[in-house]
Amino acid sequence: MNIKLLLRSKLNNKIVFIRKAFTYKDKFKLLDVGSGNGSATKIKSLFNFCEYFGLDIDKTTNYVSRDFELMEKFYEMDLTKLDFEEIPNAYFDYINMAHVMEHLHNGDLVLQGLLQKLKPGGYFYIEYPGDRSLDLPSMNGTLNFYDDSTHVRIYSVSETEAIFLNNNCEVISSGTRKNWYCIAAIPFRLLHNLFTWKKPSGNTFWDLLGFAEYVFVKRN
Repeated sequence: MNIKLLLRSKLNNKIVFIRKAFTYKDKFKLLDVGSGNGSATKIKSLFNFCEYFGLDIDKTTNYVSRDFELMEKFYEMDLTKLDFEEIPNAYFDYINMAHVMEHLHNGDLVLQGLLQKLKPGGYFYIEYPGDRSLDLPSMNGTLNFYDDSTHVRIYSVSETEAIFLNNNCEVISSGTRKNWYCIAAIPFRLLHNLFTWKKPSGNTFWDLLGFAEYVFVKRN
């Protein structure tokens, strides 16, 4: 395992929670809802035997050709239409849905639909801006909920947990996202922000200030 790659993975919450369910040598099927920003490349570089499936509203945003080369399949769909027939039921071992729900006015119904795609014994990780994000200062790169004009709805841990519990899932952990590796790395990330964009980026402070909430479950 490349040590530099391993250390970088500690800063990626998506990978942190996949690692709670599987080892780097396990074979599993993963559906990544909102799969841009090089996610396929990052995940496949660590989990070599992962079968990666992407889902997004538009495959022309935040993707590179390498991502699609590594995917088993890409689902291009508008989740708000609640038409999931193209995706097989009880097929995936892990579903990731990080920072998608807040862009959906009917995210609760979307979540219920996607849960049908998860195998019994499979894991689901969801993350989104919480109530605390409403009171945080505005910053480039989103620190306040309304910094992103495409955010349409706030969800809570209790509301999200209830959806899972009502769909035969057990909650493994939930609450405010707090990645201590990300907090320790703030000085270095700030220097990178200033060097690259000449100003700090809001997501540098997410873990320190409690911007995001999460729920991690297993389906019975």
